[in-house]
Amino acid sequence: MSAHRRRSHRPALTPFARRVLSLLKRVPAGRVVTYGALAALAGRPGAARAVGNLMRVAPEPGLPYHRVIAAGGRLGGYGGHEAMKAALLRREGLTVMGGRVRGFARVRWEG
Repeated sequence: MSAHRRRSHRPALTPFARRVLSLLKRVPAGRVVTYGALAALAGRPGAARAVGNLMRVAPEPGLPYHRVIAAGGRLGGYGGHEAMKAALLRREGLTVMGGRVRGFARVRWEG
């Protein structure tokens, strides 16, 4: 199957999804954003679950999906690879212990 044909089967991104991914590109290394904050920045407060679902399907390779975490500094999911998410965040200089980003308030990105 050709690359073009595979791409044609991808669902089209909604305007909300495009805004979320555009914002995600701006989250700098060493910083994190919550699913809820990303939803609010994209214009849909309360749509944290929709952001989580979008992160889960990872429609655009190369984005820093690992920088999106759950409320209060919890890591949240990463396709069942929470240890990988923690390792990626540690490589960026963050401290991750007990499934949480330590010093969350200090490293939180708010757009």
